[in-house]
Amino acid sequence: MSSSVRKIALIFDATLTYDLKVMTGVAAYLQEGGEYNVYIEENALKDQRLPDLHSWGGDGIIADFDHPGVAKAVARSKLPVVGFGSGYGWEGSSVPYFFSNNQVIARMAADHLLDRGFRHFAYCGYAPTPINGWSKEREKSFAQRVGERGFSCEIYSDSYKTTHQWTSVQRSLGKWLESLPKPLGVMAANDNRARHVLESCRTFNLRIPQDIAVIGVDNDELLCILSTPPLTSIEQGAKQVGYDAAALLEHLMSGKKLRKKNFVIDPMGIVVRQSTDVLAIDEPKVAKAMAFIQEHAFEGIKVPDVVEAAAVSRSGLETRFAKTLGYTIRAAIRQVQLERARRLISDTNVPLKQVASDTGFRSVQHMTTLFGKSFGQSPAKYREVVNFS
Repeated sequence: MSSSVRKIALIFDATLTYDLKVMTGVAAYLQEGGEYNVYIEENALKDQRLPDLHSWGGDGIIADFDHPGVAKAVARSKLPVVGFGSGYGWEGSSVPYFFSNNQVIARMAADHLLDRGFRHFAYCGYAPTPINGWSKEREKSFAQRVGERGFSCEIYSDSYKTTHQWTSVQRSLGKWLESLPKPLGVMAANDNRARHVLESCRTFNLRIPQDIAVIGVDNDELLCILSTPPLTSIEQGAKQVGYDAAALLEHLMSGKKLRKKNFVIDPMGIVVRQSTDVLAIDEPKVAKAMAFIQEHAFEGIKVPDVVEAAAVSRSGLETRFAKTLGYTIRAAIRQVQLERARRLISDTNVPLKQVASDTGFRSVQHMTTLFGKSFGQSPAKYREVVNFS
């Protein structure tokens, strides 16, 4: 084998959507150039099956560090290593590590439900274990975000460490959901937990999304589409984690030093599906105005158009918007336009000029400025990141 060919090991859990998306990002980087010989161990976290890293003769490793035993074994290899995971499986290491921004994920979920007019909120997480602190972190940030708007958040907690006792879990979860005020906006710790919520709702005859709207995390597309109804979910940016991790490993294998060790990756956005496709707004004028905005925002409407449709004074409607939703009529129009633009940019190859025209912006420059403020990236960069695989 040529000495110019890098030998790298990829150690991950092939049963996890997050890990598979990370590996997709790694693959995208490796395909861009260079020669690599890749060793794949896709069940290391399940059975801790690892190569003999001392005699393997490799050049570098990218590994899911969510199992401390795997993380320690990889770190002892003395090879260049880049870890990724939830942020809780490996502590105190000098190995560079990528993990998701759980605070931003939770705030994004809260804002999504708040924007739909929900005033009752709940979080459904997991019983704590040594490596799922991310669930508690999302819980705290979600509750804090809705608390900033003056609302409380109910928390589901149980003593079940696994879902093997599914009948008991479903009964416990369903009774909890049934007891809460409606309409209710629920953030689940991840898509699997969201599926548990949906199944419990069906068992207890709770309507989705009219009684309970549910948002998950991971955007496991197959699971989300097969859910009844299809599940709204947050795309974590796992592909970006993989791409950046591979680039960093190349940097380390070239003998270069790092200035920092921890790398937090922000979520890419929300993929809206039927499980939250509802407006839970009790104030009739605001509900009427929001319905008009969602139908006509892409036609370049202005605040006076919304005021006329709602048949109320501008000052009166602005006051109602501030009290009910916490933002202005103008901001509501922009949010609808930007979300539609984000979907077109991420899901299609429609030219940006056409996206701007189709979503009600006066120019590409105008859309780019507002898009960057909302999503932290230009539309072109956003499309590149989400579609590089």
